[in-house]
Order: sequence, then structure tokens, then C-alpha cells
Amino acid sequence: MDTVSDMNKPILSVEHLSMKFGGLVAIGDLSFQARRGEITALIGPNGAGKTTVFNCITGFYKPSEGMIRMTGRSGDEFLLERMPDFRITAHAKVARTFQNIRLFSGMTLLENLLVAQHNTLMRASGYTILGLLGIGGYRKASAESVEKAEFWLEKTELIDRADDPAGDLPYGAQRRLEIARAMCTEPELLCLDEPAAGLNPRESLALNTLLNDIKENTGTSILLIEHDMSVVMQISDHVVVLEYGRKISDGHPEVVKQDPRVIAAYLGVDDEEVVEVLTAVGDDHVIEELDVEPDPDQGPAASSSMMAGPISETIGHSGENEGEIVKVSPQASKALEYDELQAVRQKKAKAASAGTKATARAKASPKPAAKAKTAKPAEKPAPTGPAKAPAGKAAAEPKKLSNTLAAPRGGTPDKLILIKGIGPVNERKLNEHGIYHFDQIAAWKKADIQAAEAYLAFDGRIAREDWIGQAKALAKAAKPAAKGGRRK
Repeated sequence: MDTVSDMNKPILSVEHLSMKFGGLVAIGDLSFQARRGEITALIGPNGAGKTTVFNCITGFYKPSEGMIRMTGRSGDEFLLERMPDFRITAHAKVARTFQNIRLFSGMTLLENLLVAQHNTLMRASGYTILGLLGIGGYRKASAESVEKAEFWLEKTELIDRADDPAGDLPYGAQRRLEIARAMCTEPELLCLDEPAAGLNPRESLALNTLLNDIKENTGTSILLIEHDMSVVMQISDHVVVLEYGRKISDGHPEVVKQDPRVIAAYLGVDDEEVVEVLTAVGDDHVIEELDVEPDPDQGPAASSSMMAGPISETIGHSGENEGEIVKVSPQASKALEYDELQAVRQKKAKAASAGTKATARAKASPKPAAKAKTAKPAEKPAPTGPAKAPAGKAAAEPKKLSNTLAAPRGGTPDKLILIKGIGPVNERKLNEHGIYHFDQIAAWKKADIQAAEAYLAFDGRIAREDWIGQAKALAKAAKPAAKGGRRK
């Protein structure tokens, strides 16, 4: 095995990661890499899905789709999405901290760090009572564990309080202790979830120093979620930006912080610009296809850790008796608003440019016409201008579905929301275009799929979710029921 080439590989590769909680797409088709020996920051507004990504990487959630590949120093590759959470820590050498501090508050600082080394101590005890007796290799292993714990207490400037209960520490010191505990597992990848949350500027500066020390002196790569931009921009080598579970920017911190889409996601766009976009594209264009009832069969696997928190922390509630309904307000994505605004501006710029050229042609055309009215050069400008306009209009005409109906058969439409992927919003849109029954969707050809996806603003979703296969099964099941009703 070529160790040099393995060391040059990214330590973490996330490919087409998706995580769905019923109708809520928390992460959608996310891909990024974390390079070995670097600090990679994962940033974005609240609710962007950053912690969900961490939960998928560390095994607390099992992704709905995608691959998470971890490459160790030895060249061994681990597919984290297939591994139980405890094996990700033990074998793939991934450690993490949490948004909310999760120390053993009744234990001393030293004991908290020894607990992190329980796998090493258990092996040394032979999984028997040798540890109690202090025989075999346990005494040596115990001394080494205490030495390692003291080393990290010194690194985090907590050695003077080694025998104090962890719960007695101030907030910033507890944050550092949590990082020290994670480092006692000797991770190759350290995942930190908002380590600077609640810290004052002095404590944030101390955190920067600690993280840079870990990167430079231990070889541990760091994946960081953080809202404190002073921390992110000072210590990160690479930044990935999320908004509503989708990546909107990826690159060096200096490049990312100047990205207009990132600025729009954090700060929004001017109200006047929003009006300009909505006038051009309409409100429905920015409504995600998420307005559906959750599917209880989806979500975290049964093996997911309780420490990940309930789904109720991830999605909102519409009322006690209505169940969990996910609603995304119009103009939710500020980055999308920015993209649409740029498209509108480019369209206007092209139109203005075309108008200027047409005016120039009109001014130039009388000169050859004055010399000879029947001359061919005078006739050429006439067709070139208007000829392009009809062609542009024809290209802009949307494709139409081939099997539409003016009204539902029998006056009652089928419940299209029984097809997974079609919610109330999409059902209403399909009805507006004359699609009321399962057998209509089941009969769609390639051109019909393209027309439906163009109208619903999808990109390959109909094929991925097999709407046609689902519709055929539902149409087939509906036929016997209809016959039985007629016999009666």
C-alpha cells in the first residue's frame, strides 16, 4: 500500500449525502471533502442542517442516501454510513463534541478524561477483575492513561483543577475540557459542534490557539461547526457553507466570505430586490417540495443513539392534533433569491443590449436604401431583427403533458398524495394541469416526465422516487375496489 498517496487523500469524503425526516429534507445531495491535517469549517444560518451532517458522520443518524468515506493514516477506508456509532469511534478514530456540554459533572476533571480511555483500560484488564487486582499489564496501562489525561489538562490550562468536579468549572473551561476528553481517544478526525458558543473574546482567542496546536502537533484533522466568524476566518483552511441542507459555497475562507450567495444567505437581500425577483418568477417558484406529511418509516434507524436528540428538535409542529407538518415559507432560501435576482438582471441586460443593437441597425439601414430601393442589401436587415423574436418565444414555450383531462373521471380525483414525493402543493399543481388519476401518471412517457419536472421545478426526482411505478401499483389496486363497489 502506497502510504504517501494515502496521506494525500482527503481524510473525509461526503458524497451525495441526503437525510430525510418524513417530509423534511434536512440534507439534500451534499458533497464535500475534508483534507488531512487541515481545519474544515461547516457554516451556515440556523437550521441549515450542520448538526445533522455531524450526526450522520458520527453514526447517530443513518443517512437516507449517500456515502461517507473516511481514510485513515494506514490507508484503511471506512464507509461510516454502514458502521454502528461505537465502531466509528473505536475503529475509524472519529471523535466529537456537542452543542450542549455533555460532561460527567459529578466526576473530577481527571476522571472525565480517564473515562474516555476506558477501551484501552478494559483491554489491559483482560475484561476481568485484573484491573481491581492491579496485576498483568493493567498497572502500566493505568499509569499511561493518567499521564495522557494530565498532558491534555496542561494543554487546556486546567491542570490546577484536576481534582475538582467538572460541574464546578466555568462555561469556557468546560468547553476546553470536552475537547481534551475527545483528544484522549486519539482521534484522526475531531468533529467540534460550535465549540466557541457562549465564549467571550478572550476565551475564543484561547480556543483558536488550542485548535491550531492540535492541528500542528498531533496531526488530527478538525471538522468544525461554528457561528463565530472570527474563529472560522482565523483558523479555518477550508470552509463549506450550507443553507437549508444544500451547499451554496465551498472554498478558501477569503473567497467564501466574499461570495454574494453567502452574504445573501446570512444577511438577506434588499426588499426592493425581493419584489423584483418575485415579480419575475412568482412566489411558488421558491417553495420547496417539502409540504408533505412525514413518513413514519423514514428517519433515524433504530440503532441511532438517544444522544442525538428527538426528531422534534429538527422539525416544527403545526398543532397537537394535526401531527407534524413541515412548512417552508416562500422566499426561504436567500441564496436562491440572489441567484434569481442575478438571472433577472442578466435577462434585462440582454434585452437592453438587444435594443441598443436594433437601434443602431435602424439608424444605419436608411443609407443603402437611399441609393437603391430595390437593392438586396436594404432587404437583409429587415428579417434578421424580427426573425429571432419568434424563435425565442417558441423555445420558451413550456412542454405540455399529453394525457390531461378537463375534469376528474366520475367527479372524484384520486388521492395523488399516496405517491411518496407528492404533497398537497404538488397535488394541487398537477390537478391544475389536468392530472387527477394514478393511471394518468402511470402512462407518462419521457416527454411527459420532462414537462412535469419543468413545471414542478424538479430535477430528476420523478425517476428517483419512481412515481410511475408507484402510480401503476396504486392504479392496479384501485381497479378491484372499483369493481367490487359496482357489484354491490
